[in-house]
Amino acid sequence: MDSQALRLFLSLADNLHFGKTSREQHVSPSALSRSIKQLEDELGAPLFLRDNRSVRLTREGQQFRQYAQDVMNGWQAIRQTFKQDQQVLHGELSLYCSVTASYSFLYDILSSFRQNYPRIEMKLHTGDPAKAVERVQQELEDLAIGARPDSLPADVAFQPIARSELRFIGPQSPQLLSEEQLRQPSAESWKDVPLILSEEGLARTRTDRWLKSHNIKPRIYAQVSGNEAIVSMVSLGFGIGVVPQIVLDNSPLTARIRLYDIQPSLTAYDIGLFALHRRLKDPLIAAFWNRQT
Repeated sequence: MDSQALRLFLSLADNLHFGKTSREQHVSPSALSRSIKQLEDELGAPLFLRDNRSVRLTREGQQFRQYAQDVMNGWQAIRQTFKQDQQVLHGELSLYCSVTASYSFLYDILSSFRQNYPRIEMKLHTGDPAKAVERVQQELEDLAIGARPDSLPADVAFQPIARSELRFIGPQSPQLLSEEQLRQPSAESWKDVPLILSEEGLARTRTDRWLKSHNIKPRIYAQVSGNEAIVSMVSLGFGIGVVPQIVLDNSPLTARIRLYDIQPSLTAYDIGLFALHRRLKDPLIAAFWNRQT
């Protein structure tokens, strides 16, 4: 017994006409007769009473009709379930970002994404945001969150999430910059100012550019990986640092540092999502890239 035999039986039970049923089901009258005969043989009872003028269901045929309909309904339901299950995306995605980015953006991004794609598992790696583009290019990560560089590699796609100012910060105590140093930064007035800077990345590039524009040869106290470490060292009074505003917005040490309004200010930058252009066709990456937050 198979689904095709049940379909033919149900169609004949509705039409009570062999010729019409064979046309509707696209089978020959002889094939239809053989299928019904095989069912009757397997069941051990006649399903139809037929003569040259009419076809009607037997008592057993009426009982079997309900059974066949239940089976076909169940068959369609399980097929639809399997079809939908195949359409549900499942797998694993790796995402790289800084600790600050995980605080600032991931809750909103992942909460909605998780609802829409509950079977996609996210692997989160945190580290220096300056490594975001590099890790995507090396395919160590599927996606990464970081600052958009001034020159974005041609093979990398970028989707903006937010914009952040770059801020000069110092400790609440001692006061490391005077009003004159703030008002007129110069090589002479800043020669003894200890600076705590990122080892690399956009913040470092723009800070170096600002220093060069003022002819300042920096006295670098420390070069560190990660903006959170800069805030920590600055709060302890070791020097002046440069960090994105979003780091300060999420830092537990904000009360221990002061902001310096130095003009002209450093250029703000865009923070967003990176992925390789050629990998945007991957269904999992495409789902994340085109997510609705």
